[in-house]
Amino acid sequence: MPPFVALLVASFAATPDSDPCRTSQERARSFAQRQQYGEALEELRVAAAACPPSAALTLELAQAQTLAGRLSDALLSVDSVLRREPRNPHALKLKGDVLYLMGRDSEAEAALKTAIVSAPTRVEPRYALGRIYYQQNRYRDAIVQFERVIALDPKNYKAYDNLALCYEGLNEDRQAVNAYLKALDLVYKDHPEYDWVYANFANLMLKQQNYQRAFDLAAEAAVRNPRSARNSFLTGKALLKLGKPELSERWLRNAIKLDANYAEPHYLLGQIYRNQGRREESQREFRAFQEISARTPRNPR
Repeated sequence: MPPFVALLVASFAATPDSDPCRTSQERARSFAQRQQYGEALEELRVAAAACPPSAALTLELAQAQTLAGRLSDALLSVDSVLRREPRNPHALKLKGDVLYLMGRDSEAEAALKTAIVSAPTRVEPRYALGRIYYQQNRYRDAIVQFERVIALDPKNYKAYDNLALCYEGLNEDRQAVNAYLKALDLVYKDHPEYDWVYANFANLMLKQQNYQRAFDLAAEAAVRNPRSARNSFLTGKALLKLGKPELSERWLRNAIKLDANYAEPHYLLGQIYRNQGRREESQREFRAFQEISARTPRNPR
């Protein structure tokens, strides 16, 4: 269960006697489960007016504001909790998330470190801090955090997945493969919804020119999450490397259908059409690649 929904359930259970409160929270939970975060936010605003004040509900409002892209509002909500409870680890962790999304990396790091001091056995702030370090290419620092997460929670498959990404960033591929294999072992049966490790491992296999293994992994990722444009792209890229351009084209076209702002599938389609002598189509795809790349941030948060 996502943290947003889990906290909704907790705050819902804490206020059993207020019908408007219960109804609004139940609706918010339903919208959140369908990833309709704007609607969830509106219901939580109603709940905030109907329910007894609580830190849990305020933090749920902040989480909904974050997911709806209302970052300044989310920060105000979180700070309202921290003024009353300055060591609240949930609030500190969420503040770190919001500050990072706002591009305030040093403040985000400080908030997460405070959350870790406040609740040293909680894995969430350590994981979030590791993700920030990874995005900053501070791979060794990130590895420290992910290893601590694993020490606290040996079945934390996301930490193993991210640990592998860090080793991959350091070009330590043997350690990366070992971490990916551990993550795969953890998610294979118990977490059928988790596709990221398959896609990430497929990307490494493409780099290592192990194209059949890359295809197998990418195709599994696509089965687990057919809505992911990246999964379709990686499957198409592996098929192209395996000498199957017609099949590759279908997967690349699907990636574009899933995400019209995804540049890389256009580039590979341009290569396919160029090799087939389809000059105009090739030029069209290369132009699309250039146009999308020019307006896409290199490191989106």
